[in-house]
Formats: sequence, C-alpha cells, structure tokens
Amino acid sequence: MNQAKQVPVTLIEGDGIGPEITAALVAVFESLGQPVGWRPASMGAKAFEQSGEALPSETVASLRYTGLAIKGPIQTPLAVGFRSPLVRLRQEFQLFVNLRPNRTLLTGSGRPPLDIVVVRENTEGLYAASEAYIAVGDDPRAVAVATAYNTRAGCERILRFAFEHAVKHGRNKVTVVHKANVLKILSGIFLETARDLYQTHYSGCFELEEMIVDACAMRLAMTPEHFDVIVTTNLFGDILSDLAAGVTGGLGMAPGANIGEGLALFEPVHGSAPDIAGHGVANPSALLLAGAMLLDHIGKASAAARLRAAIVATLNDDRVRTSDLGGTASCAEFTATVRCRLQDDSL
Repeated sequence: MNQAKQVPVTLIEGDGIGPEITAALVAVFESLGQPVGWRPASMGAKAFEQSGEALPSETVASLRYTGLAIKGPIQTPLAVGFRSPLVRLRQEFQLFVNLRPNRTLLTGSGRPPLDIVVVRENTEGLYAASEAYIAVGDDPRAVAVATAYNTRAGCERILRFAFEHAVKHGRNKVTVVHKANVLKILSGIFLETARDLYQTHYSGCFELEEMIVDACAMRLAMTPEHFDVIVTTNLFGDILSDLAAGVTGGLGMAPGANIGEGLALFEPVHGSAPDIAGHGVANPSALLLAGAMLLDHIGKASAAARLRAAIVATLNDDRVRTSDLGGTASCAEFTATVRCRLQDDSL
C-alpha cells in the first residue's frame, strides 16, 4: 500500500503476553494490505524498568500526534505512588467512552448468538472519587470515605454517544442502567439526563429501557439475549462489561476501546498473563478484534469485516483454537490460519 495512504497509529506492545499478541496483530495487518503505519511506543511495567516512567512523555507525544492507538495488556509498576498509566491516559485525554462490543464467536453452544454492546462512562463516578480515612479514638483508619461525582455534562456526553451509536448501527434498544432507587442523586442525575435527552432528540429512534443494576446483572446472566445496547456509569459499566464478555465467550476474545475528543485507544480487555508469557500459547483474538474496531473507526469497514470473518472461520471452520478455548494451537499457528483465511476471496 502507498505509504502516503497509511493512517498513522501508535502501537504499544505492553507487558507479559503483549509482545506476542502484538506481533500477531502486525502480521495480520500485513495480510490486510498494511492499512496503517505503525509508530511503536512504550507504556507499562517494561517502560518503567527501561526509563523510570510507566507512561513516558514520548508516548504521550505520539498519542497526541496520531490521535489513534492500539495497545497490548500492560502491568502497573508495583512502586509506591504510581497510578495505572491507563487511568492517567483516560484523565489526560478525557477518554470518556469505554466501548465494549460482546459477540458470540464460537458456534455450537446451543444458545442463540449474542451481540451486546456495553457503553461505559470512563472518567467520573466512584472511580474519580476523593478518598480519605477518618480517625476514631486510637484508630487512624477507623472510617474509610469516598466522595464520588457525576456531572450532568458528563452524563449527557456518554448518553449521547450511546444513543448515536444505536442509531448509526441500527440498534433496536438501549438499556440505561442505574441505581437511582438508592443513590437518588448520584445515579439519579444519570437517569434523569437519559430521559431528557431521549425525549428531546431520540424519541422513536429506538426503545429506551431503564433497569436497576442488580436486575441487569441477573438478566445478563440468565437471559443475555434480552440486551442490545447497555449504557451506564463508570463502576457499574466496569462490572457489567466483564459479565457481558463472560456470557459471550470470555475475556480472551473481548476487545474494547477508550474514546475521547482527541484520542481513540483500542485494546484487548484481558490482562498481561505473565504466567504464560513467552510460551507461545497466548490467544491473540481479543487484540485482533480490537484491531477490527480500529479499522471501523478509521473508515475501513470492509477490512474490519474481513478480519472478523477470518477469525470466525479460523475458530469454527478450521477448528484452530488456543488452549484457553479448549484447543492446542499456538499463537503463531492461530495467526497463520487467520492470515491464510484473509487470502480467501470469499471473505
């Protein structure tokens, strides 16, 4: 492909199995005609060991330049005083959207295929809380206090994103998940904003459903086919998105994106799995699917569809699966099969 037509993307391989699955991503994108130009950067525990910074300034500069990134899993350095570099990125770039598509990829389960999108607010709520201890008597840590917040502006921008996503992709229903029956102000502002925004701008575009978070968790576990798009606040979204991944195949095949005004960061949801790092058995599916999300985001929907189809064919038609999915394939063997499938003109 002409280098001038390549979209520059910051590539962060991460820690643990990160280098292995990132190598798989690079190889697969070569088979897609190299639609992006990679700009390697570092982040996480390995970056900290090399430079003393878990989020080096050079990486931040690359992210500002490209506005696009894809990363492998990272580890937060164990040194005292260090916050997760991903949390720092969310705050610095205001990555207010955590987008988690959850699709059934493995056939033969006997259950109807699922396609559930979870849209999670990424910068407010309890995760942005101010925490403190209150001393009582001789105990300096007798009481733990956290002060959380949700803003009307923050609620509106994540709800608008979810509603626009539903309209753009022809979704039939959006479920607003809350706890306003108990957290009448903190969660109530989210529910109130959802109602107002829907009535003002989206009435009739899709069905709007309201559901308390505990009821949502139960229904996701028992009848996940009930859901189409779920939108919720930070803590609830963190929990429900993993639950949705669990009912559609597990974190090993779950991609995600963190999106803001100036940066879109794509990633696998799973961790760095240091126990299997270097053994060649890691499952690259989640990162490859994050790559498909990246391709969709930059307007290369055809390449994204081909990549997803190649992964599905590899898993189901070729029965090439890594050990976490009950197979015996190595990361390299899985990657080679996906690349072979991409040469199939029918995809």
